[in-house]
Amino acid sequence: MKKIFAIALLAAFAVGSPALAIEPIPGSITYHGQPRTKLQKAPIGSQVPHGFFGEDGYRYEETYIIQPDRSLKLVDRQMLEVPGD
Repeated sequence: MKKIFAIALLAAFAVGSPALAIEPIPGSITYHGQPRTKLQKAPIGSQVPHGFFGEDGYRYEETYIIQPDRSLKLVDRQMLEVPGD
């Protein structure tokens, strides 16, 4: 029973750990911090998609979630195209 509790505790910690957070890269909406304008009409918890070409030539699609303070949290990034293909 102690093992199950320890595993569940570690899993909960890992999910909320900032060490596992996706860091913005050049082209991300939050690369230089939060945007100056806030999304006032979008519901809290809604997803905001963002696509861009990175400095490396790859195409990226990111997903942000609107937080209760109206800031954006980067939750997912996918690389869509490989240069030269």
